[in-house]
Amino acid sequence: MKSLLSGNGAVARGAWEAGCRVAAAYPGTPSTEILENIITYPEISAEWAVNEKVALEVAAGACFSGVRAITAMKHVGLNVAADPFFTMSYSGVTGGFVVVSADDPGMWSSQNEQDNRHYGRHAKVPIFEPSDSNEAKIFTQLAFDISETFDTPVLLRLTTRICHSTCVVELGRRTEFPPKGYAKDTKKRLALPAHARRLHVIIEGRLKKLAAFSETFPHNRIEWGEKNLGIITSGISYQYARDVWPDASFLKLSLTHPIPENLIKKFARAVKKIFVVEEGDAILETEVKALGIKVVGKDRIPSCGELTPDILRRSFSRKQKKETQQHIPARPPVLCPGCPHRPVFHIMKKLKLAVIGDIGCYTLGALPPLSSMDTCICMGASVTNAHGLEKALGADFGKKAVAILGDSTFYHSGITGLVNAVYNKGHLTLVIVDNYTTAMTGHQPHPGTGKLAHGDRGIRVPPEQIARGCGVEYVNVVNPDNLEDVEAAFKEALAHDGVSVLIFRRPCALLLKPKTPYYVDPELCKGCELCMQIGCPALSLRHPDERKKPLAVIDPTLCFGCGLCAQVCTCDAIVLSATTSTQETV
Repeated sequence: MKSLLSGNGAVARGAWEAGCRVAAAYPGTPSTEILENIITYPEISAEWAVNEKVALEVAAGACFSGVRAITAMKHVGLNVAADPFFTMSYSGVTGGFVVVSADDPGMWSSQNEQDNRHYGRHAKVPIFEPSDSNEAKIFTQLAFDISETFDTPVLLRLTTRICHSTCVVELGRRTEFPPKGYAKDTKKRLALPAHARRLHVIIEGRLKKLAAFSETFPHNRIEWGEKNLGIITSGISYQYARDVWPDASFLKLSLTHPIPENLIKKFARAVKKIFVVEEGDAILETEVKALGIKVVGKDRIPSCGELTPDILRRSFSRKQKKETQQHIPARPPVLCPGCPHRPVFHIMKKLKLAVIGDIGCYTLGALPPLSSMDTCICMGASVTNAHGLEKALGADFGKKAVAILGDSTFYHSGITGLVNAVYNKGHLTLVIVDNYTTAMTGHQPHPGTGKLAHGDRGIRVPPEQIARGCGVEYVNVVNPDNLEDVEAAFKEALAHDGVSVLIFRRPCALLLKPKTPYYVDPELCKGCELCMQIGCPALSLRHPDERKKPLAVIDPTLCFGCGLCAQVCTCDAIVLSATTSTQETV
């Protein structure tokens, strides 16, 4: 049977067919849909973990019992999970253990475009790189087999285009692998220095065996064409290169660490010129050059951003083609109509606060017209960056600055920073914008929701209880819908001596049914444009001929009915429509 699947869906299918029993992940584009698809297979115990390190450790613990386990995360998530990832390479596996890393060339939804192939080499584990969804399914299955055969975690490296593109996938049946049961093996799993020294020697021997396997691995293959040009490539780059040089000879590498050195040498001897086509860093290129083979690669192909067939053509064109100028109006991302974060950012801007930011929907508060975020490094960095600034600049800085993060980010990596600030006598205000969900990646649950991955009830862990447990004396939970309440809460928290926590709590607008929309009375609107400063997509300006100043207009199909615009309007021109409705949770 065949089906159209995305790369993420194909990985989930491959895990199911391979007999995987446990899966854990933290949502992050472009990897999120892997676990969302795994959840649909009842044979797999699947859960959203609080962060990627926890997810990897949960899956690792499952593999200790002899069952097959998988964990998935975006590329920067592997930074968070790096500690157990490296040591699991030493400890090895009992059941098959697959780590999926989804890189984001072009940074479509990420703060960097790191190439996680470096991680596989650094941790000394094999790397698989599929070039389409069908290979994503096949390689997931093979990764479990190779993990058990060579006693190693396996890194399955995807990229955004593999994750989100679709193709026909050949479906198979599930193969069951009963649990082997837990058996003590301290020399293997207890990472004491005496044990780890012996395990390191084993790792080096394992790499040699994997290198020999790579030579005969059928998905590392030569596709002969014209021998004037040979292309060495992997992953999605193979598809792009095939499009640009359809008649060339190809060495398509799928198991890209360790590389098949003899196969590469055989290919190099048979072709006149070699291009190494890879997205990201010059990893394959460096290894091929180390074999004494002359190639053309990153001296022509960009290291930054995504590759496309057009970029490859331009990279090797003798004529410098002028890029087509596209006069398309900019459409930057914005907070949704009715977003509970908007009033918080509006007041922070009004109070002229230094805002130390974090990763989530609320990062959009950095964009005009709200323009209320100064830094954004990584998840959890808001509270620690703010603490560092306060230590450098003094307690007075803490009275005019806040750290801001979301509820899911707080559970992910904000708690340790909060404990650190309390312990080290910090003076800062931490703002938690709590919308009861992990919104930006598609409304996945987290400990603050009390819901589990499959939708059943778990135990809710409120952030205010955690904050008090961390030793925070001032904790205030506020509904952000009233601007006066929001401003008063900020002023009170900033005046507190020590660490204070403000929690602005209201469900994400996408989890609620809209209330009665507002409209602008043209007779009362003075065209002052104050309402435009909140950055609501439902608001726009018109310029009627009969008016000297613009007229604000509200699109009733977009208006959520939150009333924020009415609160900022100084001429009472924004009023409720005639119809009435009540707000319900969807």
